[in-house]
Amino acid sequence: MGQPESREQQGAVQSGLPPGQRLQRGWPVTHYGPVPKFKPDRWEFRVFGATADGEKHCWNHEEFSALPFSTVVADLHCVTKFSMLSAEWGGVRARTLVELAPPAPEVTHVMVWAEYGYSANLRLAEFTDANTLFATHKAGELLTAEHGFPLRLVVPKLYAWKGPKWVRGIEYMTADRRGFWEERGYHNLGDPWQEQRYSYQEGPGDGPEL
Repeated sequence: MGQPESREQQGAVQSGLPPGQRLQRGWPVTHYGPVPKFKPDRWEFRVFGATADGEKHCWNHEEFSALPFSTVVADLHCVTKFSMLSAEWGGVRARTLVELAPPAPEVTHVMVWAEYGYSANLRLAEFTDANTLFATHKAGELLTAEHGFPLRLVVPKLYAWKGPKWVRGIEYMTADRRGFWEERGYHNLGDPWQEQRYSYQEGPGDGPEL
């Protein structure tokens, strides 16, 4: 008899992989630039831009850690063509922050800001999806620094570059604006099931002009 299928293999059979992706064992470290040093006494998470009340909302690390904790089982698809299936993520749902610091009615997009000025743009509907999570944990363990500790965004419906590591805040926007990789040739939308990897694949209305 053969070896029993792993949870990841079972997930691949049940849900399939997006086109061009391969099942990954383990979790490779992929990022651009150095790993930032975490300084809890200086760390702050900000919600700013077109907020409903016109104010900036901030949480220090202790306050953010006290927000409601949720667990999501979801896939992660990297544009470099590996996928992890049915990973368990723990953290704060994006919806929770939207409830605590609502956007103005005319907001359509969110820019997620991270250390060193890294950014990624999302449509508001994707940001507020039930499975979009500001992750602090994976499989019940705190994230490592290389994987984004103390906070990374997980957006299961999109390629993983749309979920930055080392997140520091979100900006509500009333019009779309490209983030760091979107300005450098990645697709503005980043749907893995549509294989939206690069900007040359964009159609009319997919994003602002480069």
